[in-house]
Amino acid sequence: MPTYIWLGHFTAQGLEKVKGSPARIDTTREVMDRVGASLKAWYVVTGRYDFVAIFEAPDDETVARLALAVAAHGNVRTETARAFTEAEYRQILTALPY
Repeated sequence: MPTYIWLGHFTAQGLEKVKGSPARIDTTREVMDRVGASLKAWYVVTGRYDFVAIFEAPDDETVARLALAVAAHGNVRTETARAFTEAEYRQILTALPY
């Protein structure tokens, strides 16, 4: 299953309710499970982003639905990136036209 990364920021609303964020992570995990995705890791981080989540999902459409559902609550803003494993990267390289 493809791997994705969410790079996230808390909104002002999310920071006002930051103590409730563990419950929101649990809810996100449950929603992901219901749509065939799986939250593999969630990290609070220092630097440019507030958190990073790593998850697997069956396809880009599922990821788009998840991102919109999370954003609709107004607590976080995310950027989504598709992550390729080393094996997938090596396969991509073998298909280069040169």
